[in-house]
Amino acid sequence: MRKTFSEKILGLKAQKDVQAGEVVTVSPDYILSHDNSAAIIKEFLKLGVKDVKSPQKLVIILDHVVPAASEKHALNHKTIREFVSAQKIQNFFDIPSGICHQVFSENGFALPGKLILGADSHTTSYGAFGA
Repeated sequence: MRKTFSEKILGLKAQKDVQAGEVVTVSPDYILSHDNSAAIIKEFLKLGVKDVKSPQKLVIILDHVVPAASEKHALNHKTIREFVSAQKIQNFFDIPSGICHQVFSENGFALPGKLILGADSHTTSYGAFGA
């Protein structure tokens, strides 16, 4: 039987044959976030968790409110930079890097067969790369 693109990727990650409607537990290859990371960081800290489990999977790109349009946005950027440093997140792209989806793709994160979880409505565009 033919498989959809999603069934193929999720089956690859689950290491089994999957079908539409089935619930599977998989781990993403990369997790994308941008300026909204400040809100996510606040929730992370509320959990009382000390360290990010897989910092090598996180890709954080500041691109939505750049340069900072207000003191609040500047503080959000500061919070993100401090978290990135404390958690040793290497895949961090600061303000001059570009738009998150362009930066993510051009830096080789969107590759065929990769499962990407993103905090942005355009994350699905990585399907053009087979991800």
